[in-house]
Amino acid sequence: MNRHCLLRATRPAALVCAVLLAAGSTAAADSGGARLDQLPQQWRDEQGQALAFADLIGQRVILSMAYSRCHSICPATLGQMLRMQALLDARGEQASFVIVGYDSDIDNPASWRQYRVNRRLERSNWHFLTGTQQAIRQLARQLGFEFWTYDTHIMHDSRIVVFSNQGLLSAAFSPASADWLALL
Repeated sequence: MNRHCLLRATRPAALVCAVLLAAGSTAAADSGGARLDQLPQQWRDEQGQALAFADLIGQRVILSMAYSRCHSICPATLGQMLRMQALLDARGEQASFVIVGYDSDIDNPASWRQYRVNRRLERSNWHFLTGTQQAIRQLARQLGFEFWTYDTHIMHDSRIVVFSNQGLLSAAFSPASADWLALL
């Protein structure tokens, strides 16, 4: 059976998850003071090439975590990130957009490559990453991304973090509840 996001969960599980996510999204988590060079550094992009977060210092980084087979929360978060890209383009500003997969088995370079093709995400400033499950969990913990497995489902919240050109965390928010325009 394939894993699915919150939308595919049973009603009782969805209710429990919604309560937990609401509680988690209002907390700042342990992401305050995070730096790109202090995050796990061993990642592979959708082409299978190595990419370290430290390599992105010198540019603004907008990062989220996603599950390539998600049909609800992740597409909505991606939509917010695409709107952020459009706003930055209109301002003449640049940023790297990074999506890190929650599941190292499913969110591998081949699935991320297909994900990009299916969504026509052709720009070179977008990076879809996979790593070890240990690195994924460490990154999620450091940046305040809540996720867990329920039955065969990956339950997760919607969160976006922004790092400054100096590699310092400058904002963390839930796209559904924050005025992200003010954070760019």
